[in-house]
Amino acid sequence: MKVTTPEVSEDMSSAIVCQQMSPPVKFSLILATVGRTAEVENFLANLDNQLYRHFEVIVVDQNEDDRLEPILRSYQASFPITYARSARGLSCARNIGLRYVSGNVIAFPDDDCWYDPDTLQKVANLLTENPDWEGITGACKTPTGVFHFLHQESGAINKINVWRRAVSVSIFLRDAVTKKVGTFDESLGAGAGSGRGAGEETDYLLRSMEQGCRLHYQHDLLINHPDPSLCGNSKTLAYERGIGYTLRKHHYPLWFVLYSCSRTLGGMIWSLLKTDIRRASYYYAALKGRLSGWLE
Repeated sequence: MKVTTPEVSEDMSSAIVCQQMSPPVKFSLILATVGRTAEVENFLANLDNQLYRHFEVIVVDQNEDDRLEPILRSYQASFPITYARSARGLSCARNIGLRYVSGNVIAFPDDDCWYDPDTLQKVANLLTENPDWEGITGACKTPTGVFHFLHQESGAINKINVWRRAVSVSIFLRDAVTKKVGTFDESLGAGAGSGRGAGEETDYLLRSMEQGCRLHYQHDLLINHPDPSLCGNSKTLAYERGIGYTLRKHHYPLWFVLYSCSRTLGGMIWSLLKTDIRRASYYYAALKGRLSGWLE
């Protein structure tokens, strides 16, 4: 039997070649850090255990010394590391890091978080299977199994649910998003001179949605992170001040501001009923900070 090969036009041939050469997901992980060494080494060690290896790390160092040099040197043979320095301020450091990205998916891990071995593989699969998603977010889990920012169902992110469907360590954005949105607001985020210690990632996502970007929340995409309620009341106050300011900046209606504050108030009352004074104090600082940020 004679087997004939169907004729392939030049246009079809080009399309097939383009499809075969389409770039896979390459992650650019912007790690802004200050004051930490063991946590940075823990992040890099867990990164070296990733099943998915197509990534680079951009370390933006805000320390005034060279404490990170021996740690980074020990991983240079394992995966690409770009090193940059920055003035203090998380948003400032991330903006420096954005200048060096070469990947097509960008993430912003904290220097005290860490990934499970299948984290990057899971994100790469989700983005490959869903080309219309321009960004994906997940939730946080602590070493004790407490979950934060966790909705029980996955779904699209909008202006209302973004507060419970996004936290910076779990944000993965296609490079088209960062090209549209540009830089982070440097008046927001840890180390900002304004005293608004958070809200920069939510502000960034809100601005991306204003540009028409489609973002998706995946409830089972979990990133490891210490319990934020253990960070101390002074940091909590600054974090929540940034959140309150972001609510004002993006013109949220009064009912939503009151609703968000009522959740924090409810957490404080519930903690008091359980005589958990430490957590009640955390919620009190959160409520005070959020109101003061919104009233600025």
